Amino acid sequence: MKVRPFLAAVLTAALLLLSLGGGFWWLALRQSPMRLERQPLHLPLAARFVPRSALLSLHLLVEPDDLVAYARAVAPPRQRRDAAELMLNLRDGAFATAGLDYSSELAGWLGPDTSLAVIAPEGSGGATGWLLALGCREPEGARRFLQRFWQSRSLAGTALQISSYRGMGLISGRGALVGESSQPLATALIDDQLVLIASGRGVLEQALDVSQIEELNQAGQASLQAAVDRLERGVVLLTARPQAFSDWLDLPPALAGVEGIGELVAALVPDGRSLQLQALLPVRQALSPLQLDPLPDLLGQLSGPVASLALLQDPASLLADPADQADPASADLWTALVGPLLRQSLAQLDGPLPSLVAAADHGPLLGLRRKDDWLLATAASALGSEDLSPALAQQGYSPAPLARSGQTLQVWSRLEARPGKGDPDRLQATLAGVRFDQGDTSWWGEGLAALDDQLQDRQAPRQRIEQLQTLGRRDAPLQAAFAAVPSRGLLAPWHPWQLVSSLVGRPLVDGVEGLAFSLAIQPPLLEEAPPPLGPSSLLALRARLELG
Repeated sequence: MKVRPFLAAVLTAALLLLSLGGGFWWLALRQSPMRLERQPLHLPLAARFVPRSALLSLHLLVEPDDLVAYARAVAPPRQRRDAAELMLNLRDGAFATAGLDYSSELAGWLGPDTSLAVIAPEGSGGATGWLLALGCREPEGARRFLQRFWQSRSLAGTALQISSYRGMGLISGRGALVGESSQPLATALIDDQLVLIASGRGVLEQALDVSQIEELNQAGQASLQAAVDRLERGVVLLTARPQAFSDWLDLPPALAGVEGIGELVAALVPDGRSLQLQALLPVRQALSPLQLDPLPDLLGQLSGPVASLALLQDPASLLADPADQADPASADLWTALVGPLLRQSLAQLDGPLPSLVAAADHGPLLGLRRKDDWLLATAASALGSEDLSPALAQQGYSPAPLARSGQTLQVWSRLEARPGKGDPDRLQATLAGVRFDQGDTSWWGEGLAALDDQLQDRQAPRQRIEQLQTLGRRDAPLQAAFAAVPSRGLLAPWHPWQLVSSLVGRPLVDGVEGLAFSLAIQPPLLEEAPPPLGPSSLLALRARLELG
C-alpha cells in the first residue's frame, strides 16, 4: 500500500531533474556565442549622452569578445582560426583609431554597450567632434584605466586640467590618435558605469548638458525608440542624419536633396555565416504604398545559371521624364532614389530593348544577368511586341518570326556593314533582342543564347531564389539578389566597406559569396504629426550579406 508515496517520490525526482536540465540548458544558451542572433535591440545607457543632433552614432550592444567567439563558432572547422583572427583585427583596429590598446587597456573591464558618436560643429565653422562611451563591467578597472590613461600622457608632457561640471569630475588635456598629431581630449566617469572620452572639453560638456534634457538626447527620442522597437533585434545600432549620408555612408546623392527626410536607423544582426542589415528611413511625404504584383509563378519558371536578378514594380513610372509630369517638383523619395538606380542598371545592358521594355511596362519586371547576357520578363498581357516596334523601327530594327526549339520567337534585327578581309561589302545582322511567350509570361532576351536556358527547361537557379526568400519580403516593390562576383563588384568601391577593410588590415571582398536586398514602403513609426509637418512614410531596407 506504499505505491502512492513511491510514485510521488519518483515524480518529484523527475521534476527536479527536468528543472535542473532546463536550468543548465538555459545557462548554456545564455553563454553560447549563438545568442547574438537573438540579441534584443535597445538603446544603451550612452544614448542619454548622445545629442539628437549627432551626425552619426554607432552603438555596439555586446562585448567585443563576443563577436570574436561568434565568428569562431559559425566558421567551418578549417577556417575558425582565420575567422577569429579577422574579428580580433577588427576589434583591435577599431579601438586603435581612438588611441586605445584593447588587450592591455580595456579587456579587463570593458562590458557591453560601446558607443561612438560624431558631433557636428556648433555654427558654420569648427571641426567635427566625437564622443566615445565605454560601458563598464568592472568599475575599479575603469578607474585604473583612466588613471593610467592620463598618467601616460602626463609623463609625455601633457598638461592636465581637473575640474567639475554638473557634479561630474572632468579631466582634460591633449592626446594623440594613432598616426596623428596631438589633439585635445577630455574624459569623465559616470556613476561607475560609463567612461566618456571626447575630442575636447566642449564636446564632453555638451554630452553632459543633453543628458539632463530628454528633448535633446537620443534616450528621450520617441521616434528612435519606435524604430528600435520595430527593428527588434541586433548587435549594432546605427543612426545617421541626412548630412552624414554622403560623406560618411556613401549613400546615393538623391537622398540628400529630398525635402523632409528624417534620421536613418539601422541594425546589424548576425545569422550564421551571413549578416543581416535592417534599416528604416522616415520621410515627411505621403508615399503611395507599393506592393509587388508577382507574375504567375515567375521565379518557379526560371532555369539555368543566374549571376544576378531583380524584381521591380512599375518601372515605367520610375523612368518617366519629370518634365512630362503635371507637377515635376512633387517627385517623391521613391522616384528620386530608385529611378536613377534603374537608369544606371539599364544603361549597363547592351542594346536598346531593355530601356524600351522597362519604360513601357507598368507591371512587375524581372531582370536577369547571366554570365554574358541579359534576360527580362514581363506579364504577357502587359506589353505586346507591337508596343515597341515603332521605337525599334526608328533605329533601323525590323521584326521577324523565328522558330527555335519548337517555339516561335519574335526577333528584331538590322543589317550593318561589317567589312572583312577581301570583302568590303560584307553585311551582318545585328540583334536588338528576342521575345517569346511562355504561358502568362513574356521573356525578352539579348540574343538567342539568352533564351536557350528557358527554352530547354534547365535546372532552376535555386541559390538566387533562396536569397530573395530569406529576406522575408515577397511583396517588396524592389528586390535584388547577386552571386559572388557581382556582389564583390558592388561592395569593393563602397567607402564604409573600405573603412572596415582598413581596420582589419586586409581586403575582405574575396570572402563575399552573395548579396541580396529589398526596399519597401511602410507605415510611419509614430502617429501622424499635426500640421504643418503633414503626413509621413517610412522607407524600409533589408539586406543580407553572405560570407565564405
